[in-house]
Amino acid sequence: MDYAIGDVQGCFNSLNALLKKINFNIDRDRLYFLGDVVNRGSHSLETLRFLHSNKDNAEMVLGNHDFHLLVCALTDRHPNKKDTFHDILEANDKNTLLDYLIERPLVIEYEDSLMVHAGVPPNWSQSDVINNAALVHSQLRNENLIEFLSQMYGNLPHTWSETLTIKEKCRYTINALMRMRFCKEDGELEFEHKLNVDKSPAGFKAWFLHKNRLMKEQKIFFGHWSSLKNVDTKNIYPVDHGCIWGGQLTAYNLTNNIYISQDSVEI
Repeated sequence: MDYAIGDVQGCFNSLNALLKKINFNIDRDRLYFLGDVVNRGSHSLETLRFLHSNKDNAEMVLGNHDFHLLVCALTDRHPNKKDTFHDILEANDKNTLLDYLIERPLVIEYEDSLMVHAGVPPNWSQSDVINNAALVHSQLRNENLIEFLSQMYGNLPHTWSETLTIKEKCRYTINALMRMRFCKEDGELEFEHKLNVDKSPAGFKAWFLHKNRLMKEQKIFFGHWSSLKNVDTKNIYPVDHGCIWGGQLTAYNLTNNIYISQDSVEI
């Protein structure tokens, strides 16, 4: 069986309980984590070690918290007061785990679907997603990694254009694929609002509700939006159900097309 799993965020106890519920078999099953595997929970180190040790049959896309860990570990930026990945920063295998994260993609193609952390701008085609994610991948694997990471924070540019510099294209792509919830039809991003789709800011909609969205026929699996409720949009599969906030950790069975959820068991 293949499974897409929502934001773990260091909730390793809940992950173990979920894997037992789905009868996970390391020799048979494949896991696809939709980003934010670390931070906010108490067991980021155990979670990341699990993914690394099972990298032959467990893959992940980078989420904003995973990217934040890389920035804090490799640049002069300090963790925030709410960050809980100090266990990774102090681990003897820190460099191995960071190298693993650096190699992770921003998007995974799975049969007729895409997996991302946050979403896809409505004016992007599948090839736009793949090509722009690949541009970020190339910079993450560049010898100027530290300089690149130090320039990727910020909300601008809020709109995509082919005239943007490489640095600007990468920042927009990271913000769109890792942080987006609401946007305009032209892909203009908005980051202040985090509630359900009925609480959208004036002039904006949830990225998947734009009528002229180019990727209506592709299934998209994503996490990031734990407050998202009652989504009934064709080919849209939200899988973050707020485990870190006392909700559930969810796996979507990509073989049988069903959700399996585990109540949070974090202490």
